[in-house]
Amino acid sequence: MNATDPQPGTTRPHTGRRRNEAAHQAILDAALRLLAESDGTPVTIDAIARTAGVGKQTVYRWWPSKGAVLLDALADRADQAAPAPSTGDLRADLRTFIATTFDGAQRGTTAPALRTLAREAARDPHLAELMQTFTASRRTALRELLTRGRERGELAEDADLDLIVDQVYGLFWYRFLLGHAPLTADIADHLATTLITGNA
Repeated sequence: MNATDPQPGTTRPHTGRRRNEAAHQAILDAALRLLAESDGTPVTIDAIARTAGVGKQTVYRWWPSKGAVLLDALADRADQAAPAPSTGDLRADLRTFIATTFDGAQRGTTAPALRTLAREAARDPHLAELMQTFTASRRTALRELLTRGRERGELAEDADLDLIVDQVYGLFWYRFLLGHAPLTADIADHLATTLITGNA
C-alpha cells in the first residue's frame, strides 16, 4: 500500500467515472475479504462500507442487500479468474475453463471465502441461497461452453451435458473442500480429455 492508497475506514471520493469504478471494485474486494475472515460471523453492509472506505449509502447505490453484494463479489472474482473461453476447440476450451477454475478458487481471499460460504450455508438459509445462485451461474457458463462444442460435433448429440458439468464440479468441490488430492493444471488437462473421449 502506498501513500496515495485510501486507508481502511476512510471515505473514498466518488465523483467521476474512474472514482466510481474504483469504489465499486473496493466494495467487492471488501465483501470477499470479510466473508473470508468472518468465520461464521455475519457480514454486514456497515462492515463492508467501512472496510471499503465508502459511505453505506454508496453500497446501497449499487446493491439492494448484503447478499447481493456478496454474490456480485464472488461472481466478479470467478468471471475474472475463470472466464468461459470460446476458441472453437472444445478440448482446449474445457481444459482452460477447468484449470482457471481450479487456480482461481485457490487464490488469496477467494479460497477461504468459498470455504466459509460452503460451511456456513449448511446452517444459514440466506447463505445457502447465495451459494446455490453462485454455483448455478458457474454451471451455466460451463454448460454453454459444452453446448457450443456439441453444436460443432465435438461431443455426441446425446451427450449428457448436465452430467459432464456435475463431474467437473463434483471433482472440484470434493478436492477443494476435503483437500485429499490436488487441483492442478495436469488434473484439469486429464479431466478435460477424459470427459470428451471417455477414456480415463
